[in-house]
Amino acid sequence: MIRPQQLIVLVFSSFATGAIAQDVAPDVLVKGVVEDVTSIIRQDKDIRAGNTKKTVALVEEKVLPHFNFPHMTALAMGANWRKATPDQQRLVIDQFRTLLVRTYSTALSSYRDQAIEFKPLRAHPTDTAVVVRSQVKQSGTEPVSIDYSLEKTPDGWKVYDVAIGGVSLVTTYREAFANEVRDTGVDGLIKSLSEKNRQLETKSG
Repeated sequence: MIRPQQLIVLVFSSFATGAIAQDVAPDVLVKGVVEDVTSIIRQDKDIRAGNTKKTVALVEEKVLPHFNFPHMTALAMGANWRKATPDQQRLVIDQFRTLLVRTYSTALSSYRDQAIEFKPLRAHPTDTAVVVRSQVKQSGTEPVSIDYSLEKTPDGWKVYDVAIGGVSLVTTYREAFANEVRDTGVDGLIKSLSEKNRQLETKSG
């Protein structure tokens, strides 16, 4: 059975690649790197054994360049984004980015051999925002959809949201962020994210 953490691994591993030409189509970008990355995971015994330092380094180097964390964080904060000062916004972005990196790095070693099938891209050449749709298949379980929302930027296509089984990552965090800001303010949200990151760092050793 595919666990939620394994699905998140696939989300990130789909974009774990080196320098990519800025004019590569979004579906080609996503599909083209999956085979290379899953091959690396399968062959790297350290990652499969749970080497946190190595997996974090992998995510930092190869995954993050393909995500637009400022936009992702702004969407997750919703209306509260405008209430934050520039310094607070920067801190939330940094802590949110660290949280995602640490959370998904710890799950990277659980990827095995799930099959990934991509749907034809429905978009026009002039579109600046698209959704690349895929399914994760594993024997004995129902396929699970993973849909990537990308936007065209001066630096190429960037991911700003991911939906797993129809559930948006941004929407999921938006509710939690809104509750935290309501109860403790933006500074409270920053503190909460920082504490979670420290806990994850402690667990990883």
